Amino acid sequence: MIHSRITGTGSYLPGEPLDNRALIARHGLSSSDDWIIERTGIRSRHLAPKDVTSSDLALEASRRALAAAGRVPGEVDLVIVATSTPDYIFPSTATLLQNRLGMANGAPAFDVQAVCSGFVYALSIAEKFIRSGSHRCALVVGAEVFSRIMDWSDRGTCVLFGDGAGAVVLEAAEQPGVLTTALHADGRHHALLSVPGQICGGQAIGDPFLRMDGQAVFKFAVNALAEVAEEVLALAGLTATQIDWLIPHQANIRILQATAKKIGLPMEKCIVTVERHGNTSAASIPLALDDAVRSGRVQRGQHLLLEGIGGGFTWGATLLRF
Repeated sequence: MIHSRITGTGSYLPGEPLDNRALIARHGLSSSDDWIIERTGIRSRHLAPKDVTSSDLALEASRRALAAAGRVPGEVDLVIVATSTPDYIFPSTATLLQNRLGMANGAPAFDVQAVCSGFVYALSIAEKFIRSGSHRCALVVGAEVFSRIMDWSDRGTCVLFGDGAGAVVLEAAEQPGVLTTALHADGRHHALLSVPGQICGGQAIGDPFLRMDGQAVFKFAVNALAEVAEEVLALAGLTATQIDWLIPHQANIRILQATAKKIGLPMEKCIVTVERHGNTSAASIPLALDDAVRSGRVQRGQHLLLEGIGGGFTWGATLLRF
């Protein structure tokens, strides 16, 4: 039987960190450093310059992941990029990344749009490609420039988000790496978190900024994340006590704390990086994973639970042996 395992991780954050006080001063927000930290746990974020795109961030994260895996771009036979902020309407950010990596092997490349759960969706798709035997080495990336869709006068949203990218190399293996996956969606809740605008005739039609009902999102997110965690654990025949690390989408500290409690895991087993880069949507899980790997916290053989939830709503989880 063919299995898949992560052989390399990488991440990239653009520019210097922008702390809460600097963000407040830049946009004249009616807020404070203490208010933001208390409600979100976020102390700083990275914002990409105007000429830096999702594919720019993806390129740097991918190079680092490939180096960690000991692979060169020509050995990759599948590229999947999870993003809600693509460079263009089309072509896909994945094909732009493929070109910039110098890949000319005809490998399939496409984007996945599942917002903050996009990386879990993309990883699950790549795992199925590999298990089918059709592909052996996948580059899976989450890359976002959410600063492009922020209303900087709305303190309820603009303080939460940042830009960044994370990537993993997923390869065919004889021993199981990815153990179980579960993906879900419920479009009835799309209005709770969305960018309700579109391009028509060269103009932005509707509202081009991110809008969110924070309280409703919190309630839905905690319940959905706890349920999908239990689902993948049951599929693998494991219990929460056997999880070494929970690596959730870095939405805000309150969602992380409530989710860990509901699953039955102490916060000491939760990888938390949100304070340093905010909510980077599809990039946040691979960013947190790479940070944990490079800091030595995540070790080979450990059980990791990755999970995320995003607008749509979409949500999902992946349980793996690293």
